[in-house]
Amino acid sequence: MKFVDWHYIIMKITLSIIKADIGSIGGHIKPSQKLLETVKNYIKKKGKKLIIDHYVGHTGDDIAILTTHRQGVLSQPIHKLCWQAFLEGTKVAKKQGLYGAGQDLLKETFSGNVKGMGPAVAELEFEERPAEPFLMFAADKTEPGAFNLPLYLSFADPMYNPGLMLSPQIKKGFKWVIMDVAYTKADKVITLVSPEDSYDIAALLRDNGRFVVEAIYSRESEERIVSVSTTRLHNIAGRYVGKDDPVMLARTQRDFPATGEILAPYTIGHYVAGFMRGSHTGPLMPVKKNSSISFFDGPPVVNCLAFCVRNGKMTEPADVFDHPYWDWVRDKVSQKAEEIRKQGFSGAAMLPMSELEYTGIVETLKKLEKRFKIRK
Repeated sequence: MKFVDWHYIIMKITLSIIKADIGSIGGHIKPSQKLLETVKNYIKKKGKKLIIDHYVGHTGDDIAILTTHRQGVLSQPIHKLCWQAFLEGTKVAKKQGLYGAGQDLLKETFSGNVKGMGPAVAELEFEERPAEPFLMFAADKTEPGAFNLPLYLSFADPMYNPGLMLSPQIKKGFKWVIMDVAYTKADKVITLVSPEDSYDIAALLRDNGRFVVEAIYSRESEERIVSVSTTRLHNIAGRYVGKDDPVMLARTQRDFPATGEILAPYTIGHYVAGFMRGSHTGPLMPVKKNSSISFFDGPPVVNCLAFCVRNGKMTEPADVFDHPYWDWVRDKVSQKAEEIRKQGFSGAAMLPMSELEYTGIVETLKKLEKRFKIRK
């Protein structure tokens, strides 16, 4: 008879964040208040006996549902709860005539969990520490690889993470699980460790469109610290249906990087894929919670909320980018956005052909190819 450690099972908590674009006012700006309230009310009413706590907010035109529960990762009841909430919201979006109603719900029938169905999902399961702080990141108008550089700097570079020098636990390094999201037949992943494989990790993460960090583990405790959504929407739909708008969960402090060490790289406003029609390069702007989208259907944005959780009950969120310092960063990022937009469609200002294959430009090039002539 197999021994089951019931105490261990009972004490484990799961954080699940599931995010989708199911309708927006005036194009790709923000969900309506009625749409947002519909999703909130559904989770609150239908999740009473299933979840411990929840938070619902939006980033640009995407609605994010964060829940705490004891069902484990990829739980069918939890994922179905959020899927149904998005379906109820879609009904409201259609009644209000919102743009892109149900846009990210790419499958008609729920199949056990939302992975591969359109919504972005990231989950962490762990035993709570006496103090359990964590960060919830939600990005819009960009792709999962947008988190590659910040994660590398936070977990592998002492210029951004002094804990790699100052903390004996953090100095032992991390295990990285990186996915090749261009491979569509199954999940194709590689596991590397830092600091030993730091250069190899960098070699992969430079290609944001293909190689994406899925998870990071502590080599000291073997606990999972970071979870990133890796969904590529065009891999599911077979055509361009919008950028992937990723989410991420990260535990912080003590044996893990400090909150400030994880946030530090976002001061760069590094260039990522996104912006208008998901086809341009733009700087990633750290924004306050529930911010909208405006300039050139962008710029690419990320918000971050900090929580503490105890017995599955969360504190109210602390908006980490709502501080005067980040106002200066936003001004700087706006200038970077303006400079690259002056370049229009030319060169690095627009994404390479590999990222444009699901748009009309491919058909244009096919037609033009027939008109080329070989000059003798």
